Amino acid sequence: MNVEVTPLPGIGVRKDFALRGGRRVGVVTHRDGKIELIISKSDDPDACLAELPLTTDEAGALANLLGAPQLVAQLTDEQRELPGLHTRQIPVGPPFDGRTLGDTALRTRTGVSVVAVMRAGQVHPSPTPDFTLTAGDLMVTVGTTEGLDNAVAILKKG
Repeated sequence: MNVEVTPLPGIGVRKDFALRGGRRVGVVTHRDGKIELIISKSDDPDACLAELPLTTDEAGALANLLGAPQLVAQLTDEQRELPGLHTRQIPVGPPFDGRTLGDTALRTRTGVSVVAVMRAGQVHPSPTPDFTLTAGDLMVTVGTTEGLDNAVAILKKG
């Protein structure tokens, strides 16, 4: 997928890509921090058919909805031939808000590996033990069913 990045002097940056029907979908990030989801007309890619202003939290939630399932699906496809190994998205609970990944001791306690953390639309691949977590982050994890169940309990209760 080819994402085009277009500087908008005095405004910010437009990032968009073409859908198979000819319309373009993208995001305008304004210099003042405002974010807009945009859809262009199919006959004029510079004319917006719809604009939807988003808060940072809304943009992050939308990105997590779109990005996390895609990442998990890709990992699941890659692991089909590895029986007993599963991938799961696990939300970080309040006990680990502001604490590091190392503080969870997930690998030691459950055998589960954290392959990425999704936060506000950003994927943080291969987080190190000093990666600081935020309640609501989604951890993309790999492990056995038992290990993943135990990781869920740890991340909820501490």
